[in-house]
Amino acid sequence: MPRSPASVRPDRRRAERHGRHAEALAALFLRLKLYAIRETRFKTPVGEIDLIAERFGVTVFIEVKARRADHGEAEALEAVNAGRISRAAQYYLARNPHLADTPLRFDVIFVAPRAWPRHVVNAFDAF
Repeated sequence: MPRSPASVRPDRRRAERHGRHAEALAALFLRLKLYAIRETRFKTPVGEIDLIAERFGVTVFIEVKARRADHGEAEALEAVNAGRISRAAQYYLARNPHLADTPLRFDVIFVAPRAWPRHVVNAFDAF
């Protein structure tokens, strides 16, 4: 049963806002790089994909990592749950079979205050 907004702790609400803000910045950053955003916060029974985009015929599944500083990215990249994202991507592809034969990629974007977003292309392999 989902919790009502009043029962969510203030620090959790703050983290949620921070994450949403980072995802919006990442989407803007990708649009500037000529990516078409297909989905934001795509929820599946097996997990969520922050952004799904397309560029030059490649479908890109993107995990956005909001950082408080522009360091520690290596540890954050290791902490990315590639299995969860991969399963969610398979779910998305099952519902969009026309994309099954197109090239796919898994990227990570790090967003930190006072720094340009850092886009790690092909951050991990899946499937």
